[in-house]
Amino acid sequence: MNHLQVGIIGATGYTGSELVRLLHYHPQATIKLVTSESKAGTAYSSVYPNLLGLTDLTLEPMSQVDQHELDVVFLALPHGASMDFVKKYTESPFKIIDLSGDFRLSNADVYRQWYGTHHVFPEGFTKRIFGLPELNKSQIQGANLLANPGCYPTASILGTYPLLKSKLVQANQLIIDAKSGTTGAGVKPKPTSHFTNVHDNFKPYGVKTHRHTVEIEETLTSHSGEQAVVQFTPHLLPIDRGIIATIYAQPLTEVSEESVKGAYRDAYQHAPFIRLRDQPPAVKDVRGSNYCDIFTTYDERTHRIITISAIDNLVKGASGQAIHNMNLMFGLEETTGLIHAPINP
Repeated sequence: MNHLQVGIIGATGYTGSELVRLLHYHPQATIKLVTSESKAGTAYSSVYPNLLGLTDLTLEPMSQVDQHELDVVFLALPHGASMDFVKKYTESPFKIIDLSGDFRLSNADVYRQWYGTHHVFPEGFTKRIFGLPELNKSQIQGANLLANPGCYPTASILGTYPLLKSKLVQANQLIIDAKSGTTGAGVKPKPTSHFTNVHDNFKPYGVKTHRHTVEIEETLTSHSGEQAVVQFTPHLLPIDRGIIATIYAQPLTEVSEESVKGAYRDAYQHAPFIRLRDQPPAVKDVRGSNYCDIFTTYDERTHRIITISAIDNLVKGASGQAIHNMNLMFGLEETTGLIHAPINP
């Protein structure tokens, strides 16, 4: 196969910069277009000096997408902006991988309920594939419009799915307590992500109402055949990247430590980026990588299953997973360009 010609729309955000960093090492992809409406005409390395000498790309406006012959376009745009691009370019020859939340849910009504915004392209929900490779590999391989999962949902779904697949737990009694670094809030500054608000601090947010709740519930429900109900509570950690999700589940019947661990081995025996751990993982165990590290155990005293899932929110939770999906969509070996040792310390 010839090198894939890649465009990144919204390349100056955190997920866009991670796409540039990771794709630089991809042996079968070449970045041809990076866009920014506010920084068009600027050298990309002047926005991200860490890439000086690694890329000589100049940022262009989004309208220039028509001037390039592209195989795939990554949309690293905010929620609410991707849908306009997809509506305009849905018949274009390139495949689209959307990293926003605009097409992750089941339909436009659910989207409006949780995102509070009218969807301009509801037809897209019937065309898109939800891009979680460990669950949807065969569908991803034939996708033209792919919805890349959210970071919290990635950690939460991967940590929970084997329990529902094996019919070990009550699907309507799931509790997920998750923590994320500040990059999950995006590159644009907000009062909640200011240094003085984050440093030496730790707090929950989005209690009962976080939009990733429905993404987790819909995905687990569709892949287990059981109606999943999740009590999801996110927290902001005073670190730049990483997610830890702690999942509590109530067994349906008698289980053992071995039967619980066996459910994860069975579910992920062919998943190259899932690492099953003998001890709880830390965020630095996965930092900068596309791995999801999972530890699970059964507490006989409380009769609960406890699972801990760790990912890098910008890689496995966003850009790395998007590249994994690209590999599958174009028939490449799924790990191509993504085998990087985590950075620790």
